[in-house]
Amino acid sequence: MFTGLVEALAPVIEVRAEPPGVRIVICAPEIYCNGSENGPKIGDSIALNGCCLTVVATSGERLEFQAGVETLSRTNLGRLQPGSRVNVERSLRVGDQLGGHFVTGHVDAIGSLDSRIDDGDWSKFWFSMPKSLAGQLASKGSIAVDGVSLTVVDVAGDRFSVALIPHTLAVTTLGRLKPGDPVNLETDVLAKYVQTQVKTVNG
Repeated sequence: MFTGLVEALAPVIEVRAEPPGVRIVICAPEIYCNGSENGPKIGDSIALNGCCLTVVATSGERLEFQAGVETLSRTNLGRLQPGSRVNVERSLRVGDQLGGHFVTGHVDAIGSLDSRIDDGDWSKFWFSMPKSLAGQLASKGSIAVDGVSLTVVDVAGDRFSVALIPHTLAVTTLGRLKPGDPVNLETDVLAKYVQTQVKTVNG
């Protein structure tokens, strides 16, 4: 479980083919702030762009992950290459402060940036999404975009908007997005349960 509060904007060092999947290597010194002995260990769960992966190797400030065909085809991790940047968040521990919302790290779908309206250092983004997700979104509700916990402003058919503060734009991948760029979407897990219950009650 995650919160959608990004801890590091990390560069991808290597994407190495390991058929049928790949190995993704990143450098994330920010999450070793208390020394490498307190950093991530092999077997830990870490979200890259909102997708939960398992640490399979560590070396200094580098972390290595394996991603299979399913993950690569259903998330934007399949588009990563050396030089790309990813949002990094370690899994939530019991007792940690929950500053965003509950994020499972299981990406629902790939969306894309439709448009961005920049106003100084602030921005309003409109994203497209599969229509199947529309019933799980509501104005003032939560959504994770590339693993970033955001508040939905408006929902219109197969599109939704969010307002982004300068800090979010600066420390996550969102500030670098251009229209057409793909993003990982995960709707609020509570909204999923509500939708399921409503369908069950209504038959």
